[in-house]
Amino acid sequence: MNTKAESSPGPLDTVKLFLAAVVLVGGIYAYNFYQDESLLLRAIGMLAALIIAIVIAFQTTQGRTLWAFIQGSRVEIRKVIWPTRQETLQTTLTVLVFALILGVFFWLLDLVLLWGTKILTGQGG
Repeated sequence: MNTKAESSPGPLDTVKLFLAAVVLVGGIYAYNFYQDESLLLRAIGMLAALIIAIVIAFQTTQGRTLWAFIQGSRVEIRKVIWPTRQETLQTTLTVLVFALILGVFFWLLDLVLLWGTKILTGQGG
């Protein structure tokens, strides 16, 4: 039996998430406040603030849970059997042909119903 004890986020996690948000908002503020500086320096500062905020956020219980989910997703995506180029082209062609056939069918149906409506209302000849 494989059971995991789930820990609920505590007050320290809330403080860490708040700190991450403050760092991120501070980076955005600094980016806009120092408009006279080089765009490259401002962008590097913004990226640094983003990375620091992410590192702080991943130190929380929710962050560790998110990281475990990301790792599990990477494992699952490796298990996917992707279609070959030929299968992709055949499926795409099939969808396009059926869309064309159904488009013509509904266009003809619309013409017939329009003709019938004109006959019933006395507007057609």
